[in-house]
Amino acid sequence: MKSRITILALLLASAGVFAAGNALADGEAVLKTKGCLGCHAWDKKKVGPAYNDVKAKFKGQAGAVDKLVAEITAGHPPHPKVRASTEEVKEAVTYILSK
Repeated sequence: MKSRITILALLLASAGVFAAGNALADGEAVLKTKGCLGCHAWDKKKVGPAYNDVKAKFKGQAGAVDKLVAEITAGHPPHPKVRASTEEVKEAVTYILSK
């Protein structure tokens, strides 16, 4: 019985890691397909700030993902409205902040 519980726990943990990996891959795809990289780069300011600077600014802040998603999807300055769903924006922001 103990080994069954251990195996079940390992399977659930693996599923969580797999799901997180997929979300990160999806976030990267959103950046590429929705035109984000036209205004942003990882290591330098373009039209918008560098992703590394955004990551540093929001590091360790509770609610950072939700705050950035709200700002980006609303289209309020400094970020223009994007043609992406809220879920896509959340995937991209999560990817940026976790990389």
